[in-house]
Amino acid sequence: MTMDRDMKLVVTGAAGRMGQTLIRVIHAMPGAVLHAAIERPGSPFVGKDAGEIAGLGANGVIIGDEPLEAFLHADGVVDFTSPAASVAFAGLAAQARIVHVIGTTGCSPDDEEKFRAAGRHARIVKSGNMSLGVNLLSVLVEQAAAALPARDWDIDVLEMHHRHKVDAPSGTALLLGEAAARGRKIDLATHSVRVRDGHTGPRGSGTIGFATLRGGSVIGEHTVYFAGEGEMVTMSHSAGDRSIFARGAVTAALWGMDRKPGFYSMLDVLGLSNS
Repeated sequence: MTMDRDMKLVVTGAAGRMGQTLIRVIHAMPGAVLHAAIERPGSPFVGKDAGEIAGLGANGVIIGDEPLEAFLHADGVVDFTSPAASVAFAGLAAQARIVHVIGTTGCSPDDEEKFRAAGRHARIVKSGNMSLGVNLLSVLVEQAAAALPARDWDIDVLEMHHRHKVDAPSGTALLLGEAAARGRKIDLATHSVRVRDGHTGPRGSGTIGFATLRGGSVIGEHTVYFAGEGEMVTMSHSAGDRSIFARGAVTAALWGMDRKPGFYSMLDVLGLSNS
């Protein structure tokens, strides 16, 4: 269906850095309007004006702490919070039968199963990174991994984020690692190396390595290295502004309005999925 009005969106974690960015992007983006803003119970921001918190000036949307009430009268929710919170929000989105865009990282396999279950009633769009550039990069990484023989080419993913990030490797690094694993038709969980320390011995053939850096205010830097004998191919993405993730997430929410209930990724939103 095509709506003849703006899509009413809820922002969770509204007072955080991504929450504030989402509020500003929704304010500026045609086709979407901020319906509600949610924070955790006990947050000092509950009861404050969401527009003022985001630096827009008062917009009349008061930050609340009761998500179900907000979800039931909305068309979608955009969520960059924590794994436990996102799982709870997915259950509520399924009850309300709305779109739930999840940019939360650090989720466990059990969390992922719960998101997929919620997709029986909600339109779930989840990605380790919501930017167009990163998702295009993932397609190119998959193609390169398929083309370069594993016996001759090693793959490593290097990422750097700000000092406050709590999960590692980043969701984007894992997204890129999964793309490489798909290209090689292997399971990332059994072929990835997350830590190298001490006397490690020679590198195992066919593995995909990860390295993590943390510091300063870096929003997101990712490089995939394809190292062969006497040559190396590198593919990189640099995030200069948090709004790229917010714009992608709102775009995903608008896309989700016309879909059947299900579990989708940004590759589906961008028309880059092979499935």
